[in-house]
Amino acid sequence: MSKLSRASKVVKKVDAGNVIRAIVRSGQAAPGPPLGPILGQRGIPIGQFCKEFNERTKEIKEGIPLPVKIMVNPDRTFELKINMPTVSYFLKAAAGVEKGAGRTGHELAGMVTLKHIYEIAKVKSQDESFQLQDLSLMDVCKSLIGTSQSLGIKVVRDLNAEEYAGFQEQREEQMKAEASSLEAAAAAAKKK
Repeated sequence: MSKLSRASKVVKKVDAGNVIRAIVRSGQAAPGPPLGPILGQRGIPIGQFCKEFNERTKEIKEGIPLPVKIMVNPDRTFELKINMPTVSYFLKAAAGVEKGAGRTGHELAGMVTLKHIYEIAKVKSQDESFQLQDLSLMDVCKSLIGTSQSLGIKVVRDLNAEEYAGFQEQREEQMKAEASSLEAAAAAAKKK
């Protein structure tokens, strides 16, 4: 093997990247997968990272998904940057649903009002990703509406509590019916 090819292999091994991006739930950083192996590959002390992350997020409600950027230094130290919760978290919380629609465009998971979109946009417009793009509040709102549509969340002008309670009951019945039909199909496939 020539010196040049050995040198190029060494360069490829060293250049693993110095920024790790992940979404970690507040107060729940643990040394296990998926975070542990990623940090371990880069030589970051996993216990120290978990302790620092959990300490910095103790003021935030536990379990909220937070985008994290970890800058790894050559001496195996790190800098931790914690951003605001994800847009999908805010939208699902505003709609009162745990997850988005399974088949986007064919079913609705929930509804939010334009006021919800505006309030979320005010919070997210201070986020680094939106500030770097230099987006106006209106553009952030349009981005949020697009994200809500991809989650199966309908944006409406006005929404009263009775209408939404009726919608949620109807959605719950529909989910139970779909689950029972899937179970029946699975049972029929097992018998064959």
